[in-house]
Formats: sequence, C-alpha cells, structure tokens
Amino acid sequence: MKTVSFRNDVLPLKNELFRLALRITLNKAEAEDVVQETMVKVWNRRDSWGEIDSIEAFCIAVCRNLALDKAKRMDNNNRSLDDAGGDEPDSSYASDPERQAVLADSVGIVRRLMDSLPEKQRTVMQLRDIEGKSYKDIAAALAISQEQVKVSLYRARQAVKQKFIETERYGL
Repeated sequence: MKTVSFRNDVLPLKNELFRLALRITLNKAEAEDVVQETMVKVWNRRDSWGEIDSIEAFCIAVCRNLALDKAKRMDNNNRSLDDAGGDEPDSSYASDPERQAVLADSVGIVRRLMDSLPEKQRTVMQLRDIEGKSYKDIAAALAISQEQVKVSLYRARQAVKQKFIETERYGL
C-alpha cells in the first residue's frame, strides 16, 4: 500500500488537469472550476487513497468526467480554444513576422481541428501528444483498453492530418 500525499502527489497535477479540462470545456473559467471540483472530490476520497492503484489516473478520470458534465450542461462545443488564451506561438521567429504569422495560423488551425474531434479522440490526443502520458496511464484514466487508446489516437491524428492538408490546399 502506497502512501499518498495531497501536497506532493495531487497538487502538482493541477496544471495538467487544467489543460485537460480546458481541452474538453473550451472555456478557461469552466476549466478552472473543474480543476477545483476535482481537487475537492479527490480530497473527500482521501480515506480510500490506499486502494487506488494510480492517484494520477484517478485524478485524470475525475477531472475528465467533471469536464464532460460541465461541457454538456454549458453546451459550448462550438467555442474555440483561441478565446481561452492558449499557448502562444514560438517567439524564436520574432525576427521574421511573416513566418511567425504563418506559424500562428497553423497552430490555430490545428487547435480548431482538435476541437472538432469526437470527445474520446480529443481527450486521448490531449493526454498523449500534449501531456505526454503513456498508453497505460491513458487507458487507466479513461477506463478503456490500451488498444482502444492506440486506435483512438491513430484516428484522431489521421483526422487532424487530413483536415489540415485539405485546409492548407483549399483554404478555410
């Protein structure tokens, strides 16, 4: 039985949980609320932490479920991450404004394409490609098999790639 510390094991996950909640809700304020609710729910379950195999997977699952519930209630699936103040483009291209503008446009297109994916594919892509989680951790967090994670990730990447190519070729 592993000893779990809220300060050392749960609190450091808050930024990761925020990014996941933001990807699902597409709203910064809602994502912050989801993370706060997640922390409260995890704290309230502190008596059973010893029975949990991975506190990280547990936190991700709680956060994902709360974010999905909030997104359904708010019905904000059509909003974009651009409104939420996401990551800025790489500033190493600051000396070349044209290249920086092209990069910013490409990042915006990819974000919109990811936002348009089905929820499961969007979440798997967020956890794997942005958060860097292992297939095993993603499978545990989403309560699906590792094979389903791989299939969802492959389909998400293919969909984004195909739509990006079409957008680049034909425009918006």
